[in-house]
Amino acid sequence: VGMPTNVYAAASAQEIPGQILGWDVVVRFEPATYVFSYGDGTTVRSPSGGSPWSALGQPQFTPTATSHVYSERGIYPVSVTVEYTAAVTFGSTWRDVPGVVTASAGGYAVDVREVRTALVDRTCAEDPAGPGC
Repeated sequence: VGMPTNVYAAASAQEIPGQILGWDVVVRFEPATYVFSYGDGTTVRSPSGGSPWSALGQPQFTPTATSHVYSERGIYPVSVTVEYTAAVTFGSTWRDVPGVVTASAGGYAVDVREVRTALVDRTCAEDPAGPGC
């Protein structure tokens, strides 16, 4: 509670070959937008899927472009929808296809808890029964 929870997703471009009316065709789908739903009614749109703290060179619990701060304890169903743009080629030139195609993943339970600290006169190694140990 009250600390950034880093959420991130990975998606990549896909090219799918096939035939339409006897013509060879390739359709390319590229991730354009990531829509994160944090399960508490909050969503954010991002041009990137985000990254783990370690890949960003940041310590844990620091804000990121796709992190979220929960205000209350609970279990929240987190999901992401990736919006893909599409383009098609019949062998020479790529042509954009209007609109987006979406793919969703979700139902990831995030268990939000409270962390409390206390000033003590000894470490947990020195006093294993002390507060917070």
